[in-house]
Amino acid sequence: MITIDDFNFEDKKALIRVDFNVPLDESFRVTDTNRIEAAKPTIIKVLEDGGSAILMSHLGRPKGGADPDLSLGHIVDTVSDILGVTVKFVDDCVGENVKKAVDALQPGEVLLLENLRFHAQEEKGEEEFARQLSAWGDIYVNDAFGTAHRAHASTTIVARFFAKRKCFGYLLAREIEAIDKVMETGEKPVTAILGGAKVSSKITIIENILEKVDHLIIGGGMTYTFVKAQGGKVGDSICEDDKTGLALEILEQAKAKGVKVHLPVDVIAADDFDNDAKTRVVAVDQIPDGWQGLDAGPKTLEAFGKVISESRTILWNGPVGVFEMPSFAKGTISIGNYIDQATQAGAFSLVGGGDSVAAVKQFGFEDKVSYVSTGGGAMLESLEGKVLPGIAAILDQG
Repeated sequence: MITIDDFNFEDKKALIRVDFNVPLDESFRVTDTNRIEAAKPTIIKVLEDGGSAILMSHLGRPKGGADPDLSLGHIVDTVSDILGVTVKFVDDCVGENVKKAVDALQPGEVLLLENLRFHAQEEKGEEEFARQLSAWGDIYVNDAFGTAHRAHASTTIVARFFAKRKCFGYLLAREIEAIDKVMETGEKPVTAILGGAKVSSKITIIENILEKVDHLIIGGGMTYTFVKAQGGKVGDSICEDDKTGLALEILEQAKAKGVKVHLPVDVIAADDFDNDAKTRVVAVDQIPDGWQGLDAGPKTLEAFGKVISESRTILWNGPVGVFEMPSFAKGTISIGNYIDQATQAGAFSLVGGGDSVAAVKQFGFEDKVSYVSTGGGAMLESLEGKVLPGIAAILDQG
């Protein structure tokens, strides 16, 4: 794997695709700086080598061209503060103004280009647009895992213009290594914890990871599709009735591959989808009509905890309850605690996927697991076994 450490950037201009698609409040202040901080080591490496950095990113989903509310100009001061360098900004990403700004850039300086998606050619992956972007750098660095699953001009097509002059930044390299550790090189036993509402949204992931894992823990809303498929009563719990056959197939596949599947045995059931609803602990296959399962029960958590504590490699994708409501957050917090303890005991733990990442941040587990992925869709497609176009573009050094 060719990384930024394979290059010396002295007197070179690095064209770096970063993922600065960060949330802004009504006053256009950045409310979560994680993605900017994650890119810092790559940018600083270029500057310390004696090079300059040209940063390109998208922000949001502009409709029909430039949208002042989605200008990357809003984040310049925040990026400057985090990098400890005064970041220059140019109001486009291609054209004569950009050329002037790039030509004037000195070693040790950073230039942020305007939102790539102000040009429709970015998402269309147009080659001519990518060629224009490529003119700004001597070396292309992709450090944006969050967009690596898109064959956009700045993430994939631009790499064609940098034969033997392209590499992964530190963040993207770590993402690849973390996923590889779970899917290929992880120490056994390997355990995957899959939560979330729907079996249908996780089916390709489940089918792919059955080849890789020893234990599969299933939690969250998709539990009830599996339980109903086996003849259990799930009351008013969320359930994909048309996927019960699929659930049985997954259980058969797992059995054939020697993978142990762990489903909840009891749940916290509620008489309404509400934090203040009446609750009771019931067997997962005996949920009364009018009640719905909203969190894992105590016996379930004890069983899950035992599996996690004996694991050496752990993937967590999806919460095991409706953690957004305090009354139904205990299960997800408990899973986080079990993973924290296993990690402290030497296990490798990877958290990925929007809801599980949100839970990890909300409950303070970010620094207690081995790695938290920065890319939702990209992470999921990697777990499905897909080669992401942004990664393939760097691996092909032609």
